[in-house]
Amino acid sequence: MPLSYFKKRKGLKLSLNDPRWGSDKDGNRQAQEGKKPGEGPPDLDQLWRDFNQRLNGLFGNKNRNNGGGGGGGGGGELKGAGITVGAVATIAVLVWLASGAFIVQEGQKGIVTTFGRYSHETPAGFNWRWPYPFQANETVNVSQVRTVEVGYRTNVRNKQAAESLMLTDDENIIDIQFAVQYRLSDPKAWLYNNRDAEDTVRQVAETSIREIVGKSKMDFVLYEGREKVAFETQQLMQQILDRYASGAMVTNVTMQAVQPPEQVQAAFDDAVKAGQDRERQKNEGQAYANDIIPKARGFAFRLQQEAEAYRSMVTENALGNADRFKAVLVEYQKAPAVTRDRMYLETMQQIFANTSKVMVDAKAGSNLLYLPLDKLIAQVAATEANRSNISAPPPSAVLLPPPENTMSSTDPRRDSNRARESSRDRESR
Repeated sequence: MPLSYFKKRKGLKLSLNDPRWGSDKDGNRQAQEGKKPGEGPPDLDQLWRDFNQRLNGLFGNKNRNNGGGGGGGGGGELKGAGITVGAVATIAVLVWLASGAFIVQEGQKGIVTTFGRYSHETPAGFNWRWPYPFQANETVNVSQVRTVEVGYRTNVRNKQAAESLMLTDDENIIDIQFAVQYRLSDPKAWLYNNRDAEDTVRQVAETSIREIVGKSKMDFVLYEGREKVAFETQQLMQQILDRYASGAMVTNVTMQAVQPPEQVQAAFDDAVKAGQDRERQKNEGQAYANDIIPKARGFAFRLQQEAEAYRSMVTENALGNADRFKAVLVEYQKAPAVTRDRMYLETMQQIFANTSKVMVDAKAGSNLLYLPLDKLIAQVAATEANRSNISAPPPSAVLLPPPENTMSSTDPRRDSNRARESSRDRESR
């Protein structure tokens, strides 16, 4: 019971500082330490009074119990206690309401749920929601470029064979390691439509590239088709993620390593070298063909042109000879004897102009004839060199038989008689 009660009822005039009661500080210390003041139990009223005094001291209350009596002491204490409880409750409510404030950074979006169900999105900046347990919030970074690795983890040397080994269209096994970069386009779908969104993206990437590689040849995937395979994989991934409503948008697919399995790497290198040698030989053959075929075509065209020129020459010569023969025929019809003599003389002139001649004196009466064959052969060789355009070489020498009579070839009478006889013979023909 409080001390004021004893003062009123029994008229006790004991001071609070009486050593029989002990001081307030000693009582508080003993109560805090769990000790009993004197022989009785701890004074709970004293503990409550000390607590109220401390709270009143915090809020500026100057009404303290100084030991002076009166009936108003208990009412002041109750009023102070009510004010204290109200203040504490107000502070607790303010703290509870302040716990609903949150800040969303730039490039992020806030997701607010009401009793665990999606409520709305909040933009970047300062936002407020109803505190727990009514509402909760979660921030999602929508500007960050996320990366998922397929076939390896962190480093290409840390391979994941179960993900990287794939079968091609020509029934070959190939080892592919690649990375997928993506961003979040729908935070709500990313959080609530799939249980493990990042693992879903990895599985979709593996499924997509297996489908693309399964439709392609091994050489195409290894060499010229890398970029095409990556592009088609990105498109197929986006289609599947859209069907799953995952809220992710694929931005890039990067091929890290595309190679045959390590177990057959040496044999594959040998096959590649053989293929390169084949291509090199094909290129050399093509270069030789490109060099020889134009030359052959040019040579054939030149032969055609020469043949055309020869044909034109022979045709023109024949036409000229025919025209010449016609002209000679007209003159022959006018004067046959003169024309025959002239033709004979011109023919003999042409023959003897290009022929070595040997004159034999029949008067010597010797049957042994000496012919300078070495000089004749040298003369014929020089003549053939000068007449390179003529196809048929002329005879090297013409041996005239000796006349039946023994008349000298220098006799003028013999020459005139022979000329007359020849003209008569031609006229008789």
